[in-house]
Amino acid sequence: MSKRKQHSPEFKAKVALEALKGEQTVAELASRFGVHPTMIHTWKRALLAGASGVFERGGTKKPEIDEEQVKELHAKIGELAVANDFLSRKLKPWGVK
Repeated sequence: MSKRKQHSPEFKAKVALEALKGEQTVAELASRFGVHPTMIHTWKRALLAGASGVFERGGTKKPEIDEEQVKELHAKIGELAVANDFLSRKLKPWGVK
């Protein structure tokens, strides 16, 4: 079985920009870069859709923080700290630190 080829974001951007220039047809670009024309159209649409994000204030977007997950992780840290403390007290009589 053949494995699907994974293209880097840089390669996708390069091909999409070439398609936006319009100097060559999509079929010619597909032949030149060795990809299917449908992929070129997809990458071109993605580039156009995400282009406005380049000019947003603040540069890159801040990652969203899931407060519920943070609470769950803090609870788990608390559980592990209690278990660690309990085990360290129980192992002291045997000389284990």
